[in-house]
Amino acid sequence: MRIKVFDFFSGCGGTSAGLRAAGMDIVLGIDNDVDAAATFKTNFPEASFLSVDLTKTRANKIKNHISSSRGDAILFCGCAPCQPFSKQNGIRARKDSRASLLSHFGRFVRYYEPDFVLVENVPGIQKVIAHHSPLGDFIRLLNTLKYRHVMKVVDCRDFGVPQTRKRLVLMACRKGVLYFPEGTHGARKNSRYSTVWDWIKGFPRLRAGQECKTIPNHRAAALSKDNLRRIRATPPGGSRSDWPKNLVLECHKNGHHGHSDVYGRMRKNQPASALTTRCISLSNGRFGHPTQHRAISAREAATLQTFAMDFVFKGSLTSMARQIGNAVPVLLAKRLGESFLKHPSLAEKQNGHV
Repeated sequence: MRIKVFDFFSGCGGTSAGLRAAGMDIVLGIDNDVDAAATFKTNFPEASFLSVDLTKTRANKIKNHISSSRGDAILFCGCAPCQPFSKQNGIRARKDSRASLLSHFGRFVRYYEPDFVLVENVPGIQKVIAHHSPLGDFIRLLNTLKYRHVMKVVDCRDFGVPQTRKRLVLMACRKGVLYFPEGTHGARKNSRYSTVWDWIKGFPRLRAGQECKTIPNHRAAALSKDNLRRIRATPPGGSRSDWPKNLVLECHKNGHHGHSDVYGRMRKNQPASALTTRCISLSNGRFGHPTQHRAISAREAATLQTFAMDFVFKGSLTSMARQIGNAVPVLLAKRLGESFLKHPSLAEKQNGHV
């Protein structure tokens, strides 16, 4: 008995990569981002792909794919873009059209009633428009369809991901119960968190604007002369507060202390801060390389999202960063997948009891 995965809002395929590593079969990816589609198709040649806008797609569009998977368990994962629910966009989330994506995912869940459902997003998703939040409406749908669900805010560090990245995860099943996987790292497990240096120390050196010819996507964004001076003035683990006065930006003068991580270097022996869609830009977070005078490369960013080295990204450097920042960390998805695979119904069907 196998689990067949249908990855809605698949992006480049972080969730699919983790679920495949856990032992599932990827059947279909769905997204309307052209570069993410190219990345997904490159890395999942065994799967089909639909380049469509889900908000304008009828549920019966994937009926043939569902039919070909009958006899096995089916999992729908819907990890929609998280920007509408992030802290920065909390006020605007209600007006953001992306906030309705979960309801459109719900249309497909209602139509096909898959065996399992997985949703991942930022924690803020359950707080937006509290009484009629996208997540609240989705949970009511699951209850109507007689699903049982578990939901929890997890810290990706606890699962070996070298990032301080908190995510809300919902897992649901039509029969029986599901349990969250236990963390593998942290004080409770007597195992230190994975660090930036654990994952990227072996990459060849690069200059800002340079690309490595032997490692796919190991390419660093260029820096202006002023920003090159700024990164050189930033010590390991340091930030813009370490700069001499002549390098301080006008917007940071006069006591402005907001966004203190921008222009910062990553700390070698700690997890990275959460990677965003601009994770290769020095001016958009603590994305400076720990020891080299540049921001981290796209490959290094992907590695900190726990993508395998042979997972190749397509598109421009900016597009690759967006795909990487939007992705579910592969190692987190793998741990979640392993929990689904422990569901008793799979063993029962395998042994002919159902």
